[in-house]
Amino acid sequence: MTMKKNIDRRGFLKAAGLAALGMTGCMRGLSQRDALRNDVKGGSADADGRTAGRGETNDGMTYRTSNVTGDKVSILGYGCMRWPMTKDKEGKDIIDQDAVNRLIDYALEHGVNYFDASPVYLQGQCEKATGIALARHPRGSYFIATKLSNFSNSSRENSMLMYRKSFEYFQTDYIDYYLLHSIGSGGVEAFNRRYVDNGMMDFLMEERKAGRIRNLGFSFHGNTEAFDEFMKLHEKYHWDFVQIQLNYMDWTHATERNANAQYLQQELDKRGIQSVIMEPLLGGRLAKVPEHIADRLLERDPGRSIASWAFRFAGSHPGVLCVLSGMTYMEHLQDNLQSYSPLVPLTESDMAFLEETAELMQKYPTVPCNDCKYCMPCPYGIDIPAILLHYNKCVNEGEIAGSKESENYRKARRAYLVSYDRAIPKLRQADRCIGCGKCVGLCPQSIRIPKEIHRIRKYVERLKREA
Repeated sequence: MTMKKNIDRRGFLKAAGLAALGMTGCMRGLSQRDALRNDVKGGSADADGRTAGRGETNDGMTYRTSNVTGDKVSILGYGCMRWPMTKDKEGKDIIDQDAVNRLIDYALEHGVNYFDASPVYLQGQCEKATGIALARHPRGSYFIATKLSNFSNSSRENSMLMYRKSFEYFQTDYIDYYLLHSIGSGGVEAFNRRYVDNGMMDFLMEERKAGRIRNLGFSFHGNTEAFDEFMKLHEKYHWDFVQIQLNYMDWTHATERNANAQYLQQELDKRGIQSVIMEPLLGGRLAKVPEHIADRLLERDPGRSIASWAFRFAGSHPGVLCVLSGMTYMEHLQDNLQSYSPLVPLTESDMAFLEETAELMQKYPTVPCNDCKYCMPCPYGIDIPAILLHYNKCVNEGEIAGSKESENYRKARRAYLVSYDRAIPKLRQADRCIGCGKCVGLCPQSIRIPKEIHRIRKYVERLKREA
């Protein structure tokens, strides 16, 4: 481990220690939109008149204070991209509204108050289903985060329609945290096309001034050069928060087309911009690690789950306002509540241990798919995420067959082929891909999807030939 990494880690833990002591955020001057904060649970003062500081707990949950609006935000946020699904009478995949209602009720009851959605999540069903569940509770008991996801059509007309629909679906007259969705991969040119040339940035800034948007920010996927460009725009747009991908793998080992999370967080800290964290589990990969790595984590702390290490890592930085998790099932929600009720910040020894864990994880050649499903639906019916995630699972479980001379070749070959057919229907497998490339520009991880799908197809074909 290099001296530079040791210094960086000490700096991280020094800051995390300040957070644990309850360091309060600096307050900006109040504007018209901040007048709303006293109507929102979490932004109000405590009984003795002080505003809750970072690291404060209430009924177990740890909260962080927004340094823009004073909102007291649960450090665990609900990522609404992975709601449980069911089938309607025609066999179409739809969100299971009853299950969503139960999950949101339980989350609110246990202190979670931040809910992150998008018009494009779950094939356009996310905002409406989330809005139905939340509207059953007082508007002041939760914060809504959603996005302008105008990837496919950035015309002003479509962008305005998408914006208005969010208010309709959430049954509200203000959005607490509004994001420009997934900027970075196309640089400033793509940003201008989606938000500036059509006049949407000017419009959104006026909406913020009027109070219909309480906080304006963006979610980022891209390299350091792109991030630097968007940080320069802070002087013009005054970003209230930024959503970044942060976990103990991406901290210093991000994939080649993405920036290290350490760099992103440090740049935000310099400017006093708080972050909201996405992909703390790296699309679930940090909850489903290879067996010997899982044993290593459990041995160090038998009382915690594998996933809790990643959540504590993400939450230990004082510049983090909220950590999102896409909790499909009740057991996911309950486990994450344990990690943050309250948050026990990582020690320097813990950080060193996770850095070593990250270096071990690098030896496993998984595809950086986070199951966001932005690439779906495929025009040829291929289940792209299922193919990539199945491959990753087999890598982690040692079921990738090497050469025929390998000791476990026959066992690994059979295990892969059997599980492949069980996980992905025949008509949705990799051999259906024609390489049209329509999925490539949609992937926030910049995966060369056709290349990976064709590589897996060739691997499957080889295994079948070598029967």
